[in-house]
Amino acid sequence: QVQLVESGGGLVQAGGSLKLSCAASGRTFSSYTMGWFRQAPGKEREFVAAIIVSSGNPGYADSVKGRFTISRDNAKNTVNLQMNMLKPDDTAVYYCAARVGGFIYYSVGRFAYWGQGTQVTVSS
Repeated sequence: QVQLVESGGGLVQAGGSLKLSCAASGRTFSSYTMGWFRQAPGKEREFVAAIIVSSGNPGYADSVKGRFTISRDNAKNTVNLQMNMLKPDDTAVYYCAARVGGFIYYSVGRFAYWGQGTQVTVSS
């Protein structure tokens, strides 16, 4: 079993930055692919970014490419999401997710483990 705990959400003005963190416990961190998803009110949960922990290879949704950066800290079993140039459309609850295996999938159903979510609000 894997436990995921997110932190770092909050309120920021458009154009600002936030950093989200997700601490993972349980099985061997290096065996995971870690992801970030988000869900805005009335919308489906959508893929934001993911990283293969063993290699560090990332993947991004087109909507965040060039603005968001995903990284991992193997010593702390943590994955981070640095969000820059934030827009009001980025407002959502952000969820950390994990799957065992070294491949990036963009669909919610491919990730077996989820955190409780953290709110990110971007004001215009």
